[in-house]
Amino acid sequence: MQISFKGKRVVVAGGSRGIGRSIALGFAGAGASVSICARGQAGLDATAGDISALGAKVHAVPCDLADKEAIAVYVAAAAAALGGIDILVNNASGFGGGDTEDGWRKGLDIDVMATVRASNAAIPHIERSGGGAILNISSISGLGASARSASYAAVKAAVINYTLSQGLMLAPKKIRVNAIAPGSIEFPGGLWETNKTSNPQLYNAVFKSIPWGRMGKPEEVANAALFLCSDQASWITGQTLTVDGGQSLG
Repeated sequence: MQISFKGKRVVVAGGSRGIGRSIALGFAGAGASVSICARGQAGLDATAGDISALGAKVHAVPCDLADKEAIAVYVAAAAAALGGIDILVNNASGFGGGDTEDGWRKGLDIDVMATVRASNAAIPHIERSGGGAILNISSISGLGASARSASYAAVKAAVINYTLSQGLMLAPKKIRVNAIAPGSIEFPGGLWETNKTSNPQLYNAVFKSIPWGRMGKPEEVANAALFLCSDQASWITGQTLTVDGGQSLG
């Protein structure tokens, strides 16, 4: 199945590393113009260079996605730079972790409210384009209870539920909304690569829990993202697709 995004304008909020980076590169490789934001300039510059090398138009600027005003400024700038918005990917996470004030604050500010705010800022642009798609990145942690990362699990569950509501609310505007719930994804500088050396007991326990026998790759989430945002998924909205090698089946 050939998926083309030629002529499409894609915004990836949290697109400089890991899953977000792979999604941005996937869209660029399929012909889209892409805007990315993140807090770190170095990661943005590196990813922007990789997108440009694919021959795609790229817009990349720093943005603190915990900041309401900064999100509005970024989305408006992305729309101006790309000439509009067809697709929004909400990928950023505060990785709040446990049942702590700090964990809850990070998760609510970034995982939940950045998704709400970026969506609301982008919706008028997507509607003007004739309709498009929003994709929210959740986690398999949001599918059940978690003693280790209670706040993270709760906010990711909220993203899944909000995806259902967005799918219903935005159908009249011809905007499809779906989510992906990735399992444990390993990439350079990411949580699981870090845990491999800093917390090998946890890493090995999680590794052994995955029926497919390995950690996931960011590109595998990106492939699912491109499908859900493509015309091939034109009758799919309000759904969450699990991409985890069977990790959540145990």
